[in-house]
Amino acid sequence: YLETNRNPKTSAIVKKLVADGNAGELQKYFGSRMEFGTAGLRAAMGAGISHMNDLTIIQTTQGFCRYLEKNFSDLKKRGVVIGFDARAHLSSGGSSKRFARLAANTFISQGVPVYLFSDITPTPFVVYWENGAQIISPHDKGISQAIEENQEPWPQAWDDKLIDSSLLLHDPYATVNKDYFKDIQKQCFHRNINKETNLKFVHTSVHGVGHKFVQLAFKAFDLSPPFAVPEQKDPDPEFPTVKYPNPEEGKGVLTLSFALAEKDGAKIILANDPDADRLAVAEKQESGEWKVFSGNELGALLGWWIFTCWKNHNRDTCAIKDVYMLSSTVSSKILRAIALKEGFHFEETLTGFKWMGNRAKQLMDQGKAVLFAFEEAIGYMCCPAVLDKDGVSAAVITAEMASYLATRNLSLSQQLKAVYDEYGFHITKASYFICHDPKVIQQLFDNLRNFDGKNTYPKSCGRFKVSGIRDLTTGYDSSQPDQKAILPTSKSSQMITFTFANGGVATMRTSGTEPKIKYYSELCAPPGNSDVEQLKKELDELVNALEKHFFQPEKNNLQRKTE
Repeated sequence: YLETNRNPKTSAIVKKLVADGNAGELQKYFGSRMEFGTAGLRAAMGAGISHMNDLTIIQTTQGFCRYLEKNFSDLKKRGVVIGFDARAHLSSGGSSKRFARLAANTFISQGVPVYLFSDITPTPFVVYWENGAQIISPHDKGISQAIEENQEPWPQAWDDKLIDSSLLLHDPYATVNKDYFKDIQKQCFHRNINKETNLKFVHTSVHGVGHKFVQLAFKAFDLSPPFAVPEQKDPDPEFPTVKYPNPEEGKGVLTLSFALAEKDGAKIILANDPDADRLAVAEKQESGEWKVFSGNELGALLGWWIFTCWKNHNRDTCAIKDVYMLSSTVSSKILRAIALKEGFHFEETLTGFKWMGNRAKQLMDQGKAVLFAFEEAIGYMCCPAVLDKDGVSAAVITAEMASYLATRNLSLSQQLKAVYDEYGFHITKASYFICHDPKVIQQLFDNLRNFDGKNTYPKSCGRFKVSGIRDLTTGYDSSQPDQKAILPTSKSSQMITFTFANGGVATMRTSGTEPKIKYYSELCAPPGNSDVEQLKKELDELVNALEKHFFQPEKNNLQRKTE
């Protein structure tokens, strides 16, 4: 590493660890290369082969370049697109922009044209594989192998100034910006209401890239611009005002948004994560309390809204047989209930938008209309122009939905209840345990597969009877005639779904990127059963049984998620 690395900051970090004889830290920096998880290669910025830094970016891009050359004979005609956000890490000298320039330099040195955005962009602006979706297997394995084979930096790898004078460097910023805001306008159905609405919105981009793009999206829909949280609207890689810059984590990230909304009399808060592909929404209730919608609740609202808009613009009842919605297998099944009642198709995919994006593209290529896809981790694909989660279009579509509902004197919370009244209540609860010992995790899942003797899964969980089992690690599915699961299986990650006789579903899975065992549970009630408190109590009891009998946190020394 030290021989090939030319970044003085990361080299100094490593030299100091060697001098101090700090084997533990060195193991952390050099234990293993970054691996493909649920979404691409991810790691913190820092020194060593386990982290994002100049050298690992050069090595990764070299491997990726060789893989693309092998797969596309016309690569030098087509080129690659590279974007960056505002993240940076002072102590190792890494930044998203620097990495983007090094990557661009790698491709240009091989005669490949590069479309490098000249300024920060949301993730969804950068298309992925040639089909516009994130890569899935076997590309991840092929790219990983090519990275292993191209470790030695090429002659001009470190000299990123070369790109500035290259004829192969292009800037797609203006054209993609124009096209994106034109494309999302196809999802604008109530321009007149948008122009007139008195509803006020607060938006926060949480020190990330979203501010400018959400402002432009509101303009594209003829909505008055949202009030931006001033302390958080400009990109800042230090994220000074929040402990953890992820709106998925709940109210802590929204403290400044609540204050601004109270000051300006805004009823609705829209919050993007730093790369603007996720969206959290909060609404002020009659009681004065703020309700933060879960990913599943917002998925229910957006699914209802997008279908309603489609239905009002497509009077042809036959067309509905070509309409699809998707969600990931750990997300709420509310779209399935809506699809059953309304007559369109619903499909579930594996966790992560790489699966939903690829499936959506397959369906669209067969002439189907994919209206919407979502995952409980506050990710929404509301616009078929982007085959990935997109927090910018989701924010403005949510604003139009809220403006429309306001003309009917309905809040988002009231409409959510109306959706559940019509299609059946879907109550969800998800959490995780932290476990740093892979052996314990393996043992826990082995125990579930050999619960009452060898190769037998649990028949009950406390007082709850198990009616079905799907194991996507082994490929077993008790509900299929041949007992084989339909969704792709992966031996390298653990994932078991239990269906219960009371209408409950629970999935346990390992995280691709963190030392966590996650669980997702849901109780689906048929329309007409509106005793929500009773349903919540039932789900709480099911979750308690799941934790006690299947996780066994005391025996396995698992650490609970702390709020």
